[in-house]
Amino acid sequence: MTTNKNVNTVLVTAATGKTGRRVADRLAARGVDVRAGSRKGEVRFDWADEGSWGPALAGADAAYVAYYPDLAAPGAVGAMGAFGRTAKEQGVRHLVLLSGRGEPEAAAAEEALREAWGSSGEGELTIVRGAFFAQNFSEGAMAEGVAAGEIAFPGGRTAEPWVDADDLADVIVAALTEDGHAGQVHEVTGPRLLTFAEVAAEIGRAAGREVRYVPVTVAEYSAALQQYGLPAPEADWLAELFGTLLDGHNASTTDTVRRVLGREARDFRGFAEGVWGR
Repeated sequence: MTTNKNVNTVLVTAATGKTGRRVADRLAARGVDVRAGSRKGEVRFDWADEGSWGPALAGADAAYVAYYPDLAAPGAVGAMGAFGRTAKEQGVRHLVLLSGRGEPEAAAAEEALREAWGSSGEGELTIVRGAFFAQNFSEGAMAEGVAAGEIAFPGGRTAEPWVDADDLADVIVAALTEDGHAGQVHEVTGPRLLTFAEVAAEIGRAAGREVRYVPVTVAEYSAALQQYGLPAPEADWLAELFGTLLDGHNASTTDTVRRVLGREARDFRGFAEGVWGR
């Protein structure tokens, strides 16, 4: 790929999140002027406040779009339509949207953004659909369980192609700064399928202690989320989403990392050894 010299300023939404901060750091390392958008940062960007979008996008060549809490969440379709119109009004030329792999609701939000902005012929849209992040076990909600030696989740025996968030960020940055990604949909996975029990075993092997997987039902997981303070409607939606995604329809890998970056995707074992290795 050839670096696109015309991309000078990029808005990174949710810039303090798992992917946002990685994307912002990588763009800065390439000499790109990064606007790190967040609710409380210097560049204010809040998905709940549409009035913050235009000022954050003004003068930007491109934007990384990471919707919070999830592109499959209620309200995401309307937000993507509104964001697409705002980006078009501000003259943004390229959007890279983070989406979920195998999520019908997320696909509807993708289409809303495409219709509002990407299909006009005036701008470029790239969609990056990620598998479950390996970093969910080290930086996300499951990290506490890993530390305690027990991962409780409604995953059953379904295998998932866990993707390293660093690989995902590298693909996103390539899509933002290099030619050849306009109109593309990149599905990004890790190189190997692992069940939750196998993930627990890999983490335990790297950490030198027992980590076990405890399967729970969707209802039990929702109840656990509510005990941690999540409102019941949000907990129910999130638990149902996990149950839907982990029904086996995403149990396949892609070669996207190799095609886009020219190297192999990082295996979960390498991730686990890097985080918990003794």
